[in-house]
Amino acid sequence: MPYSPLLIKPMKEELTSIGFKELLTADDVDAAMDGADTGVTLVAVNSVSGCAAGMARPGVRLALEGDGKHPDRLFTVFAEQDLEATAKMRGYFPDIPPSDPSFAVFKDGELVYFIPRHRIEGRDARAVAADLTAVFEEFCQ
Repeated sequence: MPYSPLLIKPMKEELTSIGFKELLTADDVDAAMDGADTGVTLVAVNSVSGCAAGMARPGVRLALEGDGKHPDRLFTVFAEQDLEATAKMRGYFPDIPPSDPSFAVFKDGELVYFIPRHRIEGRDARAVAADLTAVFEEFCQ
């Protein structure tokens, strides 16, 4: 059962306020991913979990600050709220078990990197940011 939209609104806004486009339906996901066949796309699977609040969201914010390389597109789905959209997005990385929070990086429409919950949980935001920054340096223009 999804959480109250009022409860998760601030959690969603942590990402949308820094440029992530929120994908709410399966159709939104397909339309976004259809348009992501060139360049680099970062997908954040958001969550109510403590590691999302303390590590994932602050980590991606840190990674996107500054003058380094950045993805061309930023998309997000919310695992415990937008169930249809999250399931559809997970279909774009079918060989990876469901994991939230998590980050998926696509280059020219192909999954090139995935950071699952177990690589976020128990670390600090700077460590998550360092991982994401390294991925951006490798795959972004």
